[in-house]
Amino acid sequence: MASSTFELPARGSFPTVELAKKAPKQADALLIATFAGEEGLEVPGTSLLGSSALRSTYEALAAVGATGKAGEIVKVPAPQKAGAAQVIALGLGGVEELDDEALRRATGSAARATAGVGTIVTTLADFGVTATVEGLILGGYAYRGIRSTELTEKEQPSTFIVVADKSVSEEFEAARTVAESVLIARDLVNTPANELYPESYAAFLSGEAKEAGLDVEVLDEKQLKKQGFGGILAVGKGSARPPRLVRLSWKPKKAKKHVALVGKGITFDTGGISLKPGNGMWDMISDMGGSAAMAATIIAAAKLKLPVQITATLPLAENMPGSGATRPGDVITHYGGLTSEVLNTDAEGRLVLSDAIARASEDKPDYLIETATLTGAQIVALGSRTSGIMGSEVFRDRLAEIGREVGENAWAMPLLEEHDEEIKSQAADIRNINAKREGGMEFAGTYLKQFVGEGIEWAHIDIAGPSWNGSAPRGYTPKRATGVPVRTVVAALREISEA
Repeated sequence: MASSTFELPARGSFPTVELAKKAPKQADALLIATFAGEEGLEVPGTSLLGSSALRSTYEALAAVGATGKAGEIVKVPAPQKAGAAQVIALGLGGVEELDDEALRRATGSAARATAGVGTIVTTLADFGVTATVEGLILGGYAYRGIRSTELTEKEQPSTFIVVADKSVSEEFEAARTVAESVLIARDLVNTPANELYPESYAAFLSGEAKEAGLDVEVLDEKQLKKQGFGGILAVGKGSARPPRLVRLSWKPKKAKKHVALVGKGITFDTGGISLKPGNGMWDMISDMGGSAAMAATIIAAAKLKLPVQITATLPLAENMPGSGATRPGDVITHYGGLTSEVLNTDAEGRLVLSDAIARASEDKPDYLIETATLTGAQIVALGSRTSGIMGSEVFRDRLAEIGREVGENAWAMPLLEEHDEEIKSQAADIRNINAKREGGMEFAGTYLKQFVGEGIEWAHIDIAGPSWNGSAPRGYTPKRATGVPVRTVVAALREISEA
């Protein structure tokens, strides 16, 4: 991956995935598909094994009880002259149930289970090129953290040789680009806050973006004050590490549409004066997941050379309860002049996002997509794996559909009429929280709506749950940072560019 003016102290490891027209003469393993048929195990034909070798492989798998159920991984010795020491059989479930997401999950599990094997040859792309490549790279990603020891031999990611016709090379390269961009977001979110804070984060983004061919603008705290970014300053002034605003731009010559991206970049969230409970606060390194996703998205778009103009506006701040911190009851003036009564300093994400949305709207984009780890109410409403999307109804609905199509579950949510009145404040134009418990996710959406420019199709994606996996790895989703919703937004940008 690209070098930058600030290097992350640790990066995740992930498999190398290469495309080949023919299988190499020798490899460490062959990765083949199996299915769960009505009468038991089924092993489809593959160019990696001749008829007799395929038959003996089937017999070996049946002898050890392989069923072909989805995600099952069974290893058996390879037949003689197969060009590998072992065959790894990957269960894909029922033939009729196989789709891209099932294939992506299965290959993700396989990549994680085969670390340390070495060179693995597969024809799984016969069932779907993009899903196979994404599954292998995303599923094989592992973040060890900052350690004094190197990867052991068993922890080394394998190299996958995907055997397929060269006609799929463009699709293959695009899938690899998107998947590796997701890993940029994961690496950023996984980095501890003592290493990744607004200044270092901005420096890293600058390096990565310039390497991808993007224009970069970074505003420091003095420039933010001069230009009136009151929301970003209000959140960041309780920290000894001042805030930043990063703007990344992709401007291809043939672009017909302009899309603004905005992502929340709270590098650590204590809650400020409205202090969070201590238990679990360590996971608040993930509160910049929205900005990481949008940065990774525009980098992917540039590498893919998508013919659509894109500007990513990323507000970066650390929410701390220092002596200069914003107090509950303070009134702040956002970029553009709208005032807000801050009733809860732990509802800080909407404060920085509002400034960024107002600034992004000045560019008069056709679409504005914003994402954030914004509300615990999202998790209450939709669980930890499904994003909530609000905004312009048609665009909101389509973005949610795209999320489900690529395997990043999302659901369209309404903005509530009653919040139009409840958002009003006696001390300012609006207030940043509602006194009621219900509809917290939707209230945050209503707050952000106040800053969206007239005539702009917009969508807000709440990824409070989906951006972070606190449980065991599953499919192609590792523990900790997930990289959601990079693939959703990249797919949306593709669709917009082709319209």
